[in-house]
Amino acid sequence: MKQPTHVNRALELTETQGLDVFAAAVIEGFSKPRKTLPCQFLYDARGSALFEQITELPEYYPTRTEIGILREQASEITASIPDDSVLVEFGSGSSIKTELLLKHLPPTVAYVPIDVSPSALSEATHRLESRFPKLTIYPITGSFTDPVELPLSLQQRPRVGFFPGSTIGNWTAEDAVSLLASFRGVLNEHGRLIVGVDLKKDARTLVRAYNDSAGITAAFNLNLLVRINRELGSAIDISNFRHEAIYDPLRGRIEMHLESVVEHTTHISGRKFHFHAGESIHTENSYKYTVAEFQDLARKAGWSTGRVWTDGGAQFSIHELTARPNDPERTSPVEAGKVVQECR
Repeated sequence: MKQPTHVNRALELTETQGLDVFAAAVIEGFSKPRKTLPCQFLYDARGSALFEQITELPEYYPTRTEIGILREQASEITASIPDDSVLVEFGSGSSIKTELLLKHLPPTVAYVPIDVSPSALSEATHRLESRFPKLTIYPITGSFTDPVELPLSLQQRPRVGFFPGSTIGNWTAEDAVSLLASFRGVLNEHGRLIVGVDLKKDARTLVRAYNDSAGITAAFNLNLLVRINRELGSAIDISNFRHEAIYDPLRGRIEMHLESVVEHTTHISGRKFHFHAGESIHTENSYKYTVAEFQDLARKAGWSTGRVWTDGGAQFSIHELTARPNDPERTSPVEAGKVVQECR
């Protein structure tokens, strides 16, 4: 495995620092008038395993639909990528979807996966090196919301970004524009970006995707409380809560909540928190867009919109964006140090 030449700032937290960050986020979120928890904390080891099960459920269409589009359209998506390009994946995870593109790219293309998990990067790099032995891989451990500097040997090469999984939907429209602008900064004024976007559809289909009949998504959401008990020494009665997924048509988003079914009080890190019956903890958003709505966001972030690929049922879309050079109107990138949720 090739070692990264650049590591983003202070994201490989020690266990103690990680617990401090988690505890601070829980206390801050539970202290709000409307209780919230950042969605990135859903993904501990058990949460990640549960999410992998979710992607295989019949109700959860996004993963298999996006993979289907990539399988059918990968040759067209990659056709205009120069042979000496750098493929930068923001939040690479297992890099499974990336393989579908790499199969159609020459070995002269370099791959730069960016992820906060060193173990995920290591596993993905070893797998890709075995399947693409001539591929040069430069893994970067860090948050894709932070500024990224490519290795010196790659800085003069054309850059193509890859942001699959409809992860863009976890941000509000304003923050999504900022994130897309920050990607433009990484990919420079001649860069391209390939991004997966979940499309608006009937509310019943959306709610079923986030509230499956097998209860896996409920277990995934409730596991956040299990994690609080385990890591922060709390004693939350998990049976006091139930998973709820709702679609807000005005905001165009799915919301995941943990709703208190009874009035009760719990203690976390020496603090007391009271829950009314029916009160909820807001744990995740997933915004859905029309093709035109997402293209409008992209243009605000300094991108020109290009080709769009969708499935036959128009459930999911993959967009090709091209940076507009020297665009004075584009939104500033995400500020360094700004806390932005990274979820799937």
